[in-house]
Formats: sequence, C-alpha cells, structure tokens
Amino acid sequence: MRLHRLDICAFGPFGGSQTVDFDELSAAGLFLLHGPTGAGKTSVLDAVCYALYGAVPGTRQSGQGMTLRSDHAAMSTRTEIRLELTVAGRRLEITRQPPWERPKKRGAGTTLDKAQSWLREYDAAAGAWKDLSRSHQEIGEEITQLLGMSREQFCQVVLLPQGDFARFLRADAEARGKLLGRLFDTHRFADVEKRLVERRRAAEAQVRDGDAALLADAHRMQQAAGNAMELPELAPGEPGLAEAVMSAAAVARSTAREQLTVAHCRLTAAESAQAAAERGLGEVRELARLQRRFGEARERAALLEERADGYHQAQMRMERARKAEAVAPALDLRES
Repeated sequence: MRLHRLDICAFGPFGGSQTVDFDELSAAGLFLLHGPTGAGKTSVLDAVCYALYGAVPGTRQSGQGMTLRSDHAAMSTRTEIRLELTVAGRRLEITRQPPWERPKKRGAGTTLDKAQSWLREYDAAAGAWKDLSRSHQEIGEEITQLLGMSREQFCQVVLLPQGDFARFLRADAEARGKLLGRLFDTHRFADVEKRLVERRRAAEAQVRDGDAALLADAHRMQQAAGNAMELPELAPGEPGLAEAVMSAAAVARSTAREQLTVAHCRLTAAESAQAAAERGLGEVRELARLQRRFGEARERAALLEERADGYHQAQMRMERARKAEAVAPALDLRES
C-alpha cells in the first residue's frame, strides 16, 4: 500500500482544511512525522485509519475518547476525510463523512446527517475517476480484502501509537500467529504443512501395514526355521522393525544354506552308498543265478547218470530192432 494524498477537514485538532502530500514527503524514501504534544500527529494517523475502515484506533473512537469532529470547526463546516492511495496495483480514492449535527436550513436548532462514504478508482485508460460504491459495508469489505487485514490488525501492525505495539508484543502466540499469518499470507505454508502431515500419517499407516505383513511373514519363517531365527520384540510402526526382521531373516537364511549344504553332502554320500550297494546286489544276484544254474545242472547230471543203464539197454534193443527190421520181410515171406 502506498499513500498519495490525504485531505482533512474539521477533523480532530484541525478546524479547517489540511492536505498532506505523501508523494512529496516520501520522495526521499522515508519521512518523519513529529511535533509537540497536541500538534495532531496521532490525528493524521487516525484520519488514515478512518478513511480506510470508517473508524479510528482503539479508545480514540467517538464516545470513549476525543470526538472525530474538531471543536475548532465552524458550525457550517462538515467533517470530511479524503484519502488517495494505491493498493494491490489499484489507485483508489476513499471519501468519508462521519455523522454531523448541522444547523437547520430553516428555523433554529440542528439536524443529524448520516455518515456517508464514497469509493472511486482511477481508470488510467480513460484518464478519469469512476465511482465504485457508496455502501459502507461494500467499501469496508473491499478495503479489508485488498489490505488483507481488519482494522484491529491494521492498527496493531501498521499504526503503532500510544502503546499499541507493546500490546501486540504482549499478545499470546496464537493471536500473533493468526495476525502475522494473515499479514504475510502464510496460508499456503499452512496448507503445505497440513498436506505434509496428511502424507506423514498416510506413510505411517503404510509403514504399519507393511510391518504387520512383514511380521506375519517372519512368523511363518520362524515356524519353518525353528530355533535358527529369533524375531525382535517390536510392534508394527516402531523404528528399526524392518531392519531387525531382515537381519534375523539373513541369519536364518545363512543357517538354512549351511544346513542345505550339509544335506547335499549327505545326499551325495547316500547316493554313492546306494550305487555301491546296487552294484554289490547285482553281483550277488548274478552269483546266485549262476549257482542256481549250477545246481540245476548237477541235478540233471545225476538224473542222467541214474538213467544211463536203461538208456544203454534201450539203445541195444533199438539196434536189435533195426537188424530185425531188415529180415522182417523175409520172415513174413517164409511164414506165407
């Protein structure tokens, strides 16, 4: 926000019209507002605050401190404040007139005029001012949105007279955090923090689920490995669970490999012994077969030896039969 011009009429200690050219004052970058007590330094700040929000800071509001209208102003002069400023890249002009008891145009006494407000914006393309609103509520909402601060926050952060800054410093951490968060637009960081918290919670849930599944696998491994695997006494989600389970699994895997190597060696020895036994069995079976054939041959030889006499006698009868067969026809002829 950059102030350009402030016009004050019948406000505070200023009975007439006063103009503050902030562009000329701030040409060097900084300027100092100073003067003796009662000179109106705070009233200038009050005028800026009143132009923006339609109220002055704290206890200086009407009814609790000094009144807005100057006691030195003429009865026919109405209190008015006009502020020209640039905020959020927009050049605006705010005019406010507080309630005023003016003399009646006819007759004696006074009548009350209601407070009035105007908001205009400078159109650089057209080179003229255009009216935006005459509603107190609309103007207040527009200014609050553009500045990003309420009147109380503006008075605490920007206008710091008469101990307001000390009151801000004494505020609790939550109040200061909300104010500074809105002032410096830290909601995006809060959104990022909230998103990170949600991601952390989701990651923790995934880690717990993963640890639970890992522990289930580890218990099955322990049942298979027996005493070769010792599980850590950690719950799902606790740090170091995965590393401890992996270490225990590595030890169990090494032990299982050693046992497997020993089993392979025993299997190789058993296979060698089986092959030797099968070879011995083959030799024994072949010897038994030959012995069986030898026994059968001996039995046949003994049987043949027992039948040798009958065989010779039968052979002799067969020989005599052949000889008799040769003379059989002659015998038949003789008989005839």
